[in-house]
Amino acid sequence: MKLSEQGLKNKEQWEQAGYQLPQFDREAVTAATKENPFWIHFGAGNIFRAFQANVVQKLLDAGELDRGLIVAEGFDYEIVQKMNRPHDEYSILVTLKADGNVEKTVVGSVVESCILDSADASEYERLKEIFRRESLQMVSFTITEKGYSLADSKGAFLPAVQADFAAGPEKPVSYIGKVTSLLYARYQAGTKPVAMVSMDNCSHNGDKLFAAVSTFAEKWTENGTANKEFLSYIKDKEKVSFPWSMIDKITPRPDASVEAILKADGVEGLEPVITSKNTYVAPFVNAEECEYLVIEDAFPNGRPALEKGGLIFTERETVDKVEKMKVCTCLNPLHTALAVFGCLLGYHKISDEMKDSELKKLVETIGYQEGLPVVVNPGILDPKEFIGTVLRVRVPNPFMPDTPQRIATDTSQKLAIRFGETIKAYQASKELDVADLKLIPLVFAGWLRYLMAVDDEGNAFSLSPDPLLDSVCPHVAGFSLGRAAGAEQALKPVLENEKIFGVNLYEAGLAQKVCGYFEELAAGRGAVRAVLKKYLD
Repeated sequence: MKLSEQGLKNKEQWEQAGYQLPQFDREAVTAATKENPFWIHFGAGNIFRAFQANVVQKLLDAGELDRGLIVAEGFDYEIVQKMNRPHDEYSILVTLKADGNVEKTVVGSVVESCILDSADASEYERLKEIFRRESLQMVSFTITEKGYSLADSKGAFLPAVQADFAAGPEKPVSYIGKVTSLLYARYQAGTKPVAMVSMDNCSHNGDKLFAAVSTFAEKWTENGTANKEFLSYIKDKEKVSFPWSMIDKITPRPDASVEAILKADGVEGLEPVITSKNTYVAPFVNAEECEYLVIEDAFPNGRPALEKGGLIFTERETVDKVEKMKVCTCLNPLHTALAVFGCLLGYHKISDEMKDSELKKLVETIGYQEGLPVVVNPGILDPKEFIGTVLRVRVPNPFMPDTPQRIATDTSQKLAIRFGETIKAYQASKELDVADLKLIPLVFAGWLRYLMAVDDEGNAFSLSPDPLLDSVCPHVAGFSLGRAAGAEQALKPVLENEKIFGVNLYEAGLAQKVCGYFEELAAGRGAVRAVLKKYLD
């Protein structure tokens, strides 16, 4: 059983092994898509393969669509060269359900893959051809928040971006430079309308994409390398829109246990590839069953009825409410709390933490009691139900191979939005009192204790990657288990850092509470468990 056009001709063999196969005429869909593409997606990673591609597959199977997807990869070309094309654009989606069932789907809705490389004339011309097509309605992205950045940490434009500003739209080398040059090709073909939809998991993602693209358009029109009206085209919402969106689906990297299931079925050639850019990619993706994609309904060239595939289209203000509900209260803060304490307590699977009575109560209390009172109900999703699904179905799913170590990555960049916004809402409220927050400050103290890189049994562990480790770790370097008294003097520069916590914890009246918790958490072996029992009983 080989994952390819030829290998899938033996449908009976695949179906007997429990695989759902594409139910549409792929040859006809491929021809129609290449002639009149409606959706091209940048970022050939796991979330796209598990979510957007599967939504389109379901709509093709139901006869709601007659064209599929084109995917483009602009960061790691080897994904296309070593995974997409050798498998004739097919992939396997393994949905790991909380009830123990495994759903296996061969996804064939992606019918063409492109490489965003301006140095490759044929690849780049094909992309320009797609962008010139009247039929193109949506250009979407999952390239991570970093993908939209044009500057370094000090605010200086990156060298490649600077060079592209000067050289113009002919052969840019930076990611957004290339995307903007493709938009310029669409502009030159008759100022055709299109929606540029960031689907990355970051706040107001459409604004980030617009800011990057419009900066290029501004520079090029200023120096005369692009037509002076190009910037007006980019800024005209009736021509080019940059909708906001909120995406939520957990897709950990392909897991060996899932690979073993597929191998036992007789599927060949499943070996993952680690590219020269250290991307881990396999012919299959594993994902949870829950998924949400809420998109601002701003499509100047129209769009198909993707809501029939479960996507939610609404106005910008509602997208913002849903995003804040998820990121600030109902999911992300709970994940971060589990990540921090999971590392300290020696857990290696996030689902196992929900069998821990203290950790379960920790996230239930943060979600329902401390966070929910400040959530604005977006109307289209109920916050209390959302938290319930997170805590009863999603996080406890024993078949999801997600780890607290992965989720602990970049925690210093997450605390401000995941907890700081709740603190600000308490400060602004006439009914709520910041002093009543007990467990959010405990998470802050837990993170500081985590930075000591010693678990609750006194064993050293490796900290997950984080851009601020070099600046925050020195503040806990003088502590060891049993030696953490008088912590405030050492921790003060961290606690008053608004960029980390979203607020100055001294001004919020929480600094002493955090310091007290930290001293208790570092009091000796077993102190983390003891503190959780103390404040959660």
